[in-house]
Amino acid sequence: MPQPLDAAAVRRWCRIALDVLGSAREDIDAINVYPVADGDTGTNLYLTVESAAQAVEAADTARPTLAQAVRAMAHGALIGARGNSGTILAQLLRGMAEVLAAEPEPAGPEALRRALRRAARSAHDAVAHPVDGTMLTVATAAADAAERAGDRVDEVLAGACAGARAALAATPGQLPVLAEAGVVDAGGSGLVAVLDALDAAVSGRAPDASIRDRLARSPAEGGAGERHPAAVCPAPAATEPRGFEVIYLLDADDDAVAALRRRLDALGDSLVVVGGEGLWHIHIHTAQPGAAVEAGIEAGRPHRIGISALATAVAPRPPRGPRAVVAVLPGDGLAGLCADAGATALTVRADEPPGAGELAGAILGTGAGEVVLLPNDHALWHAAAAAAERARSDGTRVAVVPTRSPMQGIAALAVHAPERRFDEDVVAMTAAAGATRFGELAVAERQSWTTAGICQAGDVLGLIDGDVAVIGEDLGDVAGQVLERMLAAGGELVTLVLGAEAPHGLAAALEDRVRGAHYGVDTVVYEGRQGAPLLIGVE
Repeated sequence: MPQPLDAAAVRRWCRIALDVLGSAREDIDAINVYPVADGDTGTNLYLTVESAAQAVEAADTARPTLAQAVRAMAHGALIGARGNSGTILAQLLRGMAEVLAAEPEPAGPEALRRALRRAARSAHDAVAHPVDGTMLTVATAAADAAERAGDRVDEVLAGACAGARAALAATPGQLPVLAEAGVVDAGGSGLVAVLDALDAAVSGRAPDASIRDRLARSPAEGGAGERHPAAVCPAPAATEPRGFEVIYLLDADDDAVAALRRRLDALGDSLVVVGGEGLWHIHIHTAQPGAAVEAGIEAGRPHRIGISALATAVAPRPPRGPRAVVAVLPGDGLAGLCADAGATALTVRADEPPGAGELAGAILGTGAGEVVLLPNDHALWHAAAAAAERARSDGTRVAVVPTRSPMQGIAALAVHAPERRFDEDVVAMTAAAGATRFGELAVAERQSWTTAGICQAGDVLGLIDGDVAVIGEDLGDVAGQVLERMLAAGGELVTLVLGAEAPHGLAAALEDRVRGAHYGVDTVVYEGRQGAPLLIGVE
């Protein structure tokens, strides 16, 4: 059933877009051939949306209105924008926010049409030399199609998504570099994913799962689509990249930006200047990074400055220290346990999951040339993969073991052997994690449907491998049922990790249960002090 376009829909949009881009990130990176074939468009879009989603979730604590939610989204995207594509996406979101923030809640179809049009125009204006066959083309096509669509918000979104997909398929016929590579535009593909996520958030439909099918499209297959020019300037002749990518945030008066644009335009290409109301995000490819920053200093106050080499193979740095393991953990007791085993522990709260930037910082903070990352939560997989990509660009060799629970992380860490070759160590840790079943006890916050039936607020939920298997009223009884179900498939070692509010005697009762009914099964108990009352691992 269609949902209103309100603050809740904006939150859903960000979450769905983050998940879809996380799944498609590597595929989009692989087709990144324009404007620079540096294979990071998918990662940059993911990191930009991650920053937007975090800003919206932070605003959620104050029960925001639609205006507050879209402004938070736009601001988060602006300050976290990465690369050429992420910077353009930030301006697209800002353009939509400018319209939706001025509308009553929920926004109607006409407001959505205007928002999509404002987004396309403002992004086009932000790019110094717009080119056909890019995400600008896709944005314009979405706005065009929205104006021809039906009279409901979900119909407008369905039309916009269809128009965007058609424009994406046509991009190889507009940019020769895409036709030569046999792919569609990477930034445009990411924008289609973001629009599909908004459609899913409002319509209730699942987001389009055919992203990979859209990525490699020959000009003949894509050329039948209608041409939606996003620019009046022809594509420039192909040139070699000009040395460095420079990005920074800039505090500056709006009237100082026009002169800054002119000066930066003379210094390089791929210039994008987005923002407004005193805060701007600058992106440029240039052979003179110092001059690009100096131009910002003359216009205002640049900060969060990033300079990285373009299109030049950089040899990985030699190992700067012994191999390291970074483990994300929900409690200080678990963190201490893993630190004693030689890992770098990143302690987090369940309601404040780390972003890719924080994970990348933890990886690079080890000072090691080889790092194994244990996310220990399936919801962190995309952020972990993006963090690994960022760390690799710094010359660090990183592998992410797909641990879905701290229990799998403990099992992986138990077989870690830094004297082995890196690949062999990662394989052994992955195998140990995969051989560990994990359970968890939680308390329901509200009535909801689960895989075990309907639960009420205050019910004790017993989860096995991430799915609710038992619903009950007594924590000890539910814990016993979960443990018995997990041991029914066999096991040699049971690990119990007690949460901060685990009742006294729970561990002893479960140990007695294992000794009495499961001969030969050992039990170990740890004080994890995590939020969940109990974590269970069976190896």
